[in-house]
Amino acid sequence: MSQRNPSISKGVDWSPVWIWFVLCCIGVTSIFAATYHDGDNIMQGVLSFKTDYSRQLLFFVFSGIIGTFILLTDSKFFTATANLGYAFGIFLMLLVFPFHSRIKGTESIIKFGSAFQLQPAELCKIFVNLALAKYISRIETNFTRPRAQLIAAAICLFPAVLSVMQHELGLALVYFSFFLVMFREGLPSSFLIIGFSLAVLVVASLLLEPNTLAIALTVIALIAIYILRKQIKRHKQILLLIVVIWIVCVGVQMFVVRFMFDHVLEPYQVKRIYDTIGKDYTPKNEAAALEIEQKSGGKKKDNNYNVKQSKIAIGSGGLIGKGLLKGTQTRYDFVPEQRTDFIFCTIGEGFGFLGSIVFLGIYLLLLWRIVTIAERQRSVFSRCYAYGVASVYFFHIVINMCMTMGLAPVIGIPLPFISYGGTSLLTFSTMLFVLVRLDADRQMVLR
Repeated sequence: MSQRNPSISKGVDWSPVWIWFVLCCIGVTSIFAATYHDGDNIMQGVLSFKTDYSRQLLFFVFSGIIGTFILLTDSKFFTATANLGYAFGIFLMLLVFPFHSRIKGTESIIKFGSAFQLQPAELCKIFVNLALAKYISRIETNFTRPRAQLIAAAICLFPAVLSVMQHELGLALVYFSFFLVMFREGLPSSFLIIGFSLAVLVVASLLLEPNTLAIALTVIALIAIYILRKQIKRHKQILLLIVVIWIVCVGVQMFVVRFMFDHVLEPYQVKRIYDTIGKDYTPKNEAAALEIEQKSGGKKKDNNYNVKQSKIAIGSGGLIGKGLLKGTQTRYDFVPEQRTDFIFCTIGEGFGFLGSIVFLGIYLLLLWRIVTIAERQRSVFSRCYAYGVASVYFFHIVINMCMTMGLAPVIGIPLPFISYGGTSLLTFSTMLFVLVRLDADRQMVLR
């Protein structure tokens, strides 16, 4: 009997791996450009592992080692341990409550000494993706039924609720990206329409006065009744549906939005949302005003400082950029959190509009390759997992870039493979390497 020798290259599509390598190199270079100061000894900074770019380089190497082990692992391991991994991820998130450290307003991080931190909400995205793919791919799962759809939604939303309880709204919203997987697998488009409509209603609730919006919704309902009056005569249910939709919309904009902003979101988060739409926000009490001032670094009159400096940095790059280590906004620390949430402004200032377009093109190439890989899978599990990876990457890329340009509220989510952070880099890398491993075995018996 011949013994099977594992081969790391057999059936592997190396194109995503090369794109991962390029993006990680760009990430380390960007962090170096954002944190380097004149006179620093670069070689000493790399070898000491005390600088941010040296630590990110270490995370990069470690992610590559983990990726190598994943490529040598039998793909059946991921299907067999998907539910166990989900339970482990939830367990890690629950550990945050007794052992967390409050860092920059969030309580989602566990510190191990002074050098190592773990953010379970970030890592749990891997386990949620695997568990969701496992559930949808089960033979007994009929995803056209509401019960199966609710269970799938619960798998995604439970860690999101835990993230909100840990004051980590940004990562909580990322878990909603898994609904794109459900749409690919048969979730009715009406849910997407309802979700988009609610988002528009929330924005309208912020832009208009409550009574004005309620009157506008009433007028729209009356117009709909008039237009559909002939159908209403034959089907009374249409009138009932219009009335129910009107009640829900008015209730959401009058009560639900107000409750969310007063009791769910933090005052500084509400302030950021109002800043994005160009409206002033008045804190409801002194405690809220103090929290906003603390989160803005003491800049009581300019809480949109981060975004303004980020836009200045991106705009100052012009068409071709100022060049590596020649940017003034990022080199002299005008942009807060420029190595993490606002890392894109370093690329925009250093390499300009053309460099940013090339950078965005690399991301689009990665997403295209992932979707292509997803569509050629023979198993539902692998296809669902691949779309989960694409959805998470897409959400992070769009929100982070829009955030740095003032097109979305600052919610603090990293740019994949670019932002500084060991947990985020390990998470994004692991998700990609598991996908490559599953794709390498796509010719196996359906899982």
